[in-house]
Amino acid sequence: MTAIQVLIREIKNLKPIPAVVHPLLAAVENPKSSMEDIAGIIQYDPAITASVIRTTNSAFFGLKQPAESIKDAANLLGTDQIVEMVLLKSSAKALSGSQKGYDLHAGAMWKYAVSSAVIAKQIATQLAIPHRSTIFTAALLKDIGKTVLDKFVQDAFGKIQSLVAEQNVSFMEAEKKVIGVDHTELGGMIAKMWKFSPRMVKIIRNHHLSDDSMIQDKDTAVVYLADCICMMMGMGVGADGLAYRFHEYAMEELGMEADDISRTIAEFAYKMQEVEALLQVV
Repeated sequence: MTAIQVLIREIKNLKPIPAVVHPLLAAVENPKSSMEDIAGIIQYDPAITASVIRTTNSAFFGLKQPAESIKDAANLLGTDQIVEMVLLKSSAKALSGSQKGYDLHAGAMWKYAVSSAVIAKQIATQLAIPHRSTIFTAALLKDIGKTVLDKFVQDAFGKIQSLVAEQNVSFMEAEKKVIGVDHTELGGMIAKMWKFSPRMVKIIRNHHLSDDSMIQDKDTAVVYLADCICMMMGMGVGADGLAYRFHEYAMEELGMEADDISRTIAEFAYKMQEVEALLQVV
């Protein structure tokens, strides 16, 4: 059995994202959808419903009036907050383990993924880019391929590091040469098998902008830039964190300058405690 065949088998063994996520993303991106529509979708998943209501009523939100239903929760917190909570709940298990091949301890990738999603939404909101929920989700799940590729990277780490050092290639390019596939390709495969939209698959597959033409895709450029900002702040910097190329044209394509990046970092730093507190209750 080839390495690719083994990887495909491992993908099939992954616990998929709950089915409720797909219609939820479609609804939230539809301007005609109401709060009742969104609450109606979520309520058909009893586990997600119970978990979201429990989190809504936690000390983190400090609500005076407890929520008794998803509709109550949406009315109290707002649709965006509820949708993001569902996405966080749905992805937590897949992303909270350790990735020894990438030198990330348990919880490090989860914190990095959530931070990247929050920053991507900040940028998309600042630039008035639509599909913000899709961008948030893609940023959250962009490194899902690492959870499957991790063991293979761990076994081949010496060869990968040698290529990075001796041939001046990125960690991702070295992954591809040694293993036959990189984590972005694998992430795209997982997103496709989980029946995510073509837009989501494209963003996850291209979030490192290895194809220069993808810089012109604003959704992908936003997720890429959020990833870079996380690394600037020291998050997600495992074994591969410093072995990537920075595409400065992404900033130009989005019409952003160094001051805009500094402002985004400052805004996120202000929210950091809130993000960490939310991670404890999700």
